[in-house]
Amino acid sequence: MTLAATVDLAPRHSAAALRRRLVGLLGVLLLLGLAAGLVTGSQGFAPLATWAEAQAWWRGDGSPLADQAALILGQIRAPRTLGAALVGALLGLGGALAQGLFRNPLADPYLLGSAAGAGLAVVLVLAAATLAGSAISLATAAWLERVGLVAAAFCGAWLGIGLTLLLARGAEQSLRLLLAGVVLGVLLGAVSDLITTMAPDALRGKQAFMLGSTSFIGWSACALMALGLVLLVGLATARAGVLDALTLGEDSAISLGLDLGRERLWLVLMLAGATGLAVSQVGLVSFVGLVAPHLVRRHAPGRHAWLLAASALMGAVLLLVADVLSRALIAPQELPVGVLTAVIGGVYLFVLLRRRTAAS
Repeated sequence: MTLAATVDLAPRHSAAALRRRLVGLLGVLLLLGLAAGLVTGSQGFAPLATWAEAQAWWRGDGSPLADQAALILGQIRAPRTLGAALVGALLGLGGALAQGLFRNPLADPYLLGSAAGAGLAVVLVLAAATLAGSAISLATAAWLERVGLVAAAFCGAWLGIGLTLLLARGAEQSLRLLLAGVVLGVLLGAVSDLITTMAPDALRGKQAFMLGSTSFIGWSACALMALGLVLLVGLATARAGVLDALTLGEDSAISLGLDLGRERLWLVLMLAGATGLAVSQVGLVSFVGLVAPHLVRRHAPGRHAWLLAASALMGAVLLLVADVLSRALIAPQELPVGVLTAVIGGVYLFVLLRRRTAAS
């Protein structure tokens, strides 16, 4: 092998080693986070008590402790912990798609009106449930509110992105698409505020949705998100070459024979799917989709096929850690997970900005 070939291969070997190291580290952190989620409950981090409950559950002796363990571990903590990881993965994937689509490291999954659309739909359901509460039983109203919130948030996220595409007249121009998402977000947010002014009882539910919560994730939601995540990761990595071409500029991408309008539309639809699934289950969780791709690019850069998958794994770890901390920090009370991710993400970006300012 010539000296030139050796010099050319050295950075590639180094980058491959960095990627393997990052995957190994994230895999370990993910397993530790899943274990920590199972032993963290209303009393905080309690591994000994959880071990006793797990032993009673395994023996299946029909004791009250075994029944309690089956409920707490099997139906509450386990789906919540796994669901937090799945939501984080969806947001990390959505963030990588958004940043690649707009060639902007500050883009996040909520950029195209999905957050505003989901918020408006949730407010409409809450207001309708409040008005209908006097005409139907309280149990029926509560069931309608809970089931309706999930479906409304999912449909609202899709509707917000659909209206953005309509306002931008398709996905031909990224700048017009970006501006349409900003304008629509402001407009739908104003309509949502107007409805809460007219129906004040819906404000508390809206605040809970805006802060984000993993408390209501069940096994059916985990199955749905896992299926959606596998499908979306496969579709996204199949179009990773389009994102690589976009980093060269639109003119270069067109010269490669890409139909940018069609390809952008596919990317936007995948972004809508990832965001809609995540938002419908936990509400709005900020900064995960923004920070996850940043961390991957900072510590193990690579092409978009790697970036998309690694950002999903990074997002899973970030939200899982935030969910465990939200349960443990002030137990028996619980912090909204969206508040914790905002604080952690904001501090990270602030430190990063300070370092770059000091270096320049």
